[in-house]
Amino acid sequence: MITIDNYLDSHFIHRSNWLRAAVLGANDGIISISSLAIGVATASTERDPILLATIAGLVAGALSMAAGEYVSVSSQTDIEKADIEREKLELEQMPETELSILAQIYEKRGLKKETALQVAKELTAADALGAHIRDELGINEISQAKPIQAALASGAAFTAGGILPLLVTLFAPVSNMEYFLYGFTMLSLIILGAVSAKTGGSSISKAIIRIVIWGTIAMVLSAAVGYMFGVQV
Repeated sequence: MITIDNYLDSHFIHRSNWLRAAVLGANDGIISISSLAIGVATASTERDPILLATIAGLVAGALSMAAGEYVSVSSQTDIEKADIEREKLELEQMPETELSILAQIYEKRGLKKETALQVAKELTAADALGAHIRDELGINEISQAKPIQAALASGAAFTAGGILPLLVTLFAPVSNMEYFLYGFTMLSLIILGAVSAKTGGSSISKAIIRIVIWGTIAMVLSAAVGYMFGVQV
């Protein structure tokens, strides 16, 4: 027997919040740390400056990603809470108007006027605030902002992504390190694109092409900066 919970579990939208933060963090970790390492590697003949820049970038980037994600999503949460409080007040002060608004929403979705009003009445009787939060404000458990979850997912993913180019700077030969970094980064981005698309149920080829193109642009520009300055560290 198919239940609503089983039905929802077969879709991917409920993964969107944490998946977005995780993919963004991992992608940023791989590309930014690789780009930083490539920029230094093209202007350096020693491993130590490359390692120092890579480790510093990894620590700073992970903290920045987590903090930025937390602040950003917290702002969204504050807006949601303010709207919910405003909705509570409106339900207390003008219940008939709010009922009419709810009925109009359902009517616009395709219900007949009488049916829409009946649905609005029944949902209002069951849970007036919940109905307005969901259907008027568009807030539900899937879309609701979760600052801590987003910050942890983003910071951890950045760290995981950034460790990959760090390993290259540790073991690859210094003379051709930028090429090793580029190749390893492309492989990592392809895997990340495929995994994220598979997890989200979207097109794998589109995800890979998108992530590889932008990753290549970032690393080429970083390498150009290193060559342009021509500083031998």
